Amino acid sequence: MTEQAGKPFLYVVVCAAGIAAGVGELITAAQEEGWEVGVIATPVAMNGFFDTAAVEARTGRPIRSAWRTPAEPRPFPPPDAVVVAPATFNTVNKWAAGLGDTLAVGTLCEASGLGVPIAVLPCVADALAAHPAYQDSLIRLRGMGVRFGPPFAGEPGAEFAWEQALDLLRR
Repeated sequence: MTEQAGKPFLYVVVCAAGIAAGVGELITAAQEEGWEVGVIATPVAMNGFFDTAAVEARTGRPIRSAWRTPAEPRPFPPPDAVVVAPATFNTVNKWAAGLGDTLAVGTLCEASGLGVPIAVLPCVADALAAHPAYQDSLIRLRGMGVRFGPPFAGEPGAEFAWEQALDLLRR
């Protein structure tokens, strides 16, 4: 286990879905369980999908979204686990296909290859979830040991189960 002040390190990958505004709930829950947290966001998610200043204040670390140069130090230690929440149609499909064109997806591809435990809370509209490519991606990622929470399509009045990601990691 990688240690940061005696605590395991959790990467939280945030994708561009409206529900991303609530990611602080997951960060708080993880910290209460003893995790150090670093956030990696897709480039689109950085454009107003969540309060980046509040997340950086909460974690005490900058949010990563872009690749670093080889001369730059790694801002986070290697992860002990990864949570992808909310996970979008685009990110799930690119990850399953091994298309690491963003830091977020590249990190997921690498963590999968290293056998790091990964929990995913998908946020995908029903029409997109029915697409054959998405269904194939779920099968491939589950076959790689990725743990998925129930689908969330953003139904009015429904709540996103942020803390369920931590339950998935405990399995």
